[in-house]
Amino acid sequence: MLEVAFITDSPRVAGSEIWLLERLPRLPFLGLHPTLFLPKRPNLDGFAEVLEGKGVKIQRYASLREVLEATASYSLRVFQGWKETTYYLLFPRLAHPKVAVVHEQLDYRYPAGLRQTYHLLYRLGKGSALKGADRVLTVSQWAARFLRGMGLEAEAVPNGVDPDRFRPPDPEERASLRKAYGLHRFTVLVPGRFAPEKNQLAALFTAQRVPEVDFLFAGDDDSPLGALSRGLKGILGLGNVRFLGRREDMPELYRAADAVLLPTLGENQSLATLEAMASGLPVVTTPIPAQEELIQNGVTGLLVPPRPHLLAQ
Repeated sequence: MLEVAFITDSPRVAGSEIWLLERLPRLPFLGLHPTLFLPKRPNLDGFAEVLEGKGVKIQRYASLREVLEATASYSLRVFQGWKETTYYLLFPRLAHPKVAVVHEQLDYRYPAGLRQTYHLLYRLGKGSALKGADRVLTVSQWAARFLRGMGLEAEAVPNGVDPDRFRPPDPEERASLRKAYGLHRFTVLVPGRFAPEKNQLAALFTAQRVPEVDFLFAGDDDSPLGALSRGLKGILGLGNVRFLGRREDMPELYRAADAVLLPTLGENQSLATLEAMASGLPVVTTPIPAQEELIQNGVTGLLVPPRPHLLAQ
């Protein structure tokens, strides 16, 4: 069996970690034996325990030097990084063969000057480090084209979700879930960790415009943006908004909701969008390349510029 080292510098559990959680346990069926190299962070302990429970070997590390030494003998190294310092200090020094998996948004719907500045910084920073990869994988077709435009050998391996977990409910199950969650009106689910690119503030101001609709925000909200959003709820008097925090029952929340709102400014390929679609929910989101690749406007959802007065319509 081929020994494969998966390496992440993750500071928290987010979409790329869910990608690992869904895929690593399946690799032995393909003749691959994965080991995940994971930082020694208390907030990742639960994530590590879940993977170990699924039969994945976990090796925790405190320094990048440990990773270099421990992964040298593996048949293949698969890297997915968050921090620019990891791209600079670790990835170029990893033994070959090595593959980079890019989950980053790559393109943001920011004002033109900021958008172009971000492109330039990515090309000079992480993009430059990726030139040492034997292969670059990413999770959407548009992102693969973007990376190839930087001269990288990039291929798309699109995301997927488990249809046994994310599925439409039958009427009885839906009624039971809505009762359990206390949902009595049209309910919009807003999934995602609180981060500037997820644009939860637009969703809050949208909620202000449609008081007859309830909004459930589900995702890590311990960031400054999360605190700001909670404060705005009180200032704006939004009785139709609930903050649920990080949830382990997302499949059930999708089956209980009526629609999903994702006013995102940047995605590579959105797991939340795929989860909502697999659950049979219409998705209202922004016309950025990642979402245009998934959503057929007016058929499987709506592509709307992320302005509250337009989203509220």
